[in-house]
Amino acid sequence: MNFSEYLEPVSLAQGDLKFNYTDNCFLNSISTETDPDLSQYKIAIIGVDDDRASDNNKGCGLAANEIRKYLYRLVRVSNDLKIVDLGNLKSGATLNDTYFALSSILEELIKNNVIPITIGGGQDLTYANFLAYKNLEQTVNLVSVDSKLNLGEPDEEINSNNFLTKIILHQPNFLFNYSNIGYQSYFVDKSEIDLMNKLYFDVYRLGQVQSSIEEVEPIVRNADMLSFDVSSIRQSEAPGNNNASPNGFYGEQACQIARYAGLSDKLTSIGFHEVNSEMDVNGQTSHLVAQMIWYVVDGVVNRKKDFPIGSRKTYTKYIVNIQEGENELVFYKSDKSERWWMDVPYPAHQKIKYERHLLVPCSYKDYQTACNNEMPDRWWQTFQKLL
Repeated sequence: MNFSEYLEPVSLAQGDLKFNYTDNCFLNSISTETDPDLSQYKIAIIGVDDDRASDNNKGCGLAANEIRKYLYRLVRVSNDLKIVDLGNLKSGATLNDTYFALSSILEELIKNNVIPITIGGGQDLTYANFLAYKNLEQTVNLVSVDSKLNLGEPDEEINSNNFLTKIILHQPNFLFNYSNIGYQSYFVDKSEIDLMNKLYFDVYRLGQVQSSIEEVEPIVRNADMLSFDVSSIRQSEAPGNNNASPNGFYGEQACQIARYAGLSDKLTSIGFHEVNSEMDVNGQTSHLVAQMIWYVVDGVVNRKKDFPIGSRKTYTKYIVNIQEGENELVFYKSDKSERWWMDVPYPAHQKIKYERHLLVPCSYKDYQTACNNEMPDRWWQTFQKLL
């Protein structure tokens, strides 16, 4: 694929990217070549300057280079991990042209085992990211860190506040699961929560997540793609967004979620959206997102090659009988990372000749729930989706 047809290369000789970088700067882990050999790289950065569908946040299309300004000046994570910055996507004549170009680029990267990090633009670009998996013959688990659920009417034009509806209704349907992390109840109608429950999707209130941030890890570990709306971070921490709210995640919590994403062996793409540098204060929001990207990279460097890469034979297996022996739950604990998974069997069906199981990321808390003779919610919701 000729990336130069779609992307403007990064220029370090002009603007804020012109800087006296030291040898240990993050920039020295990055190549800016326009025709890279993808086999040499693990991560690719792509800026998008299209904010035509951003709801009430015009200006977020200017974020990519602002984020780069701070990212490049951070300390490099590793001497071994190779990163390529492919530059900024040229806006298409129409929004659909932008979606097509972005999804084509992301598909090429994912096929070549390169993790794309998309920066800038509205969160509607999550739809283009989702379309990148269309030809990869796999179902997709999407995790969104957002204060809203982004649902709308089916016949509405797509924007950053309704893109999830377009994903759910897409045909053919290759979305297996959607999880929201950090929705805020005063922004979400009860009917939206009811729809999520009906679809057996997972949604977690901000207060619920903040009281036990480590429970976010298995949610993120089950994601193929993650979309991060910066408006989910409280306004005092990230003022560069016209939809910012007084409540939300703290900066260090956002960085922790980003690192969980990088650590996941399953995650193959991630996007950071809705940063509006025109509304930012002293570059605070761009600097925070740069640090979040740094933590994604740090997570990738420290991946443990657990499931789905490793074999479960090296795991410690736990069997829990609940409800007077009517149900047997099987858990696995990785000896390398001490992370947990649980077996969810496919429902008995005459068309399925052999018994099959789905290994689902979980937490020690889920194991404790089973030991208390209760069915973990995560197990039950997954089982329902397999029916």
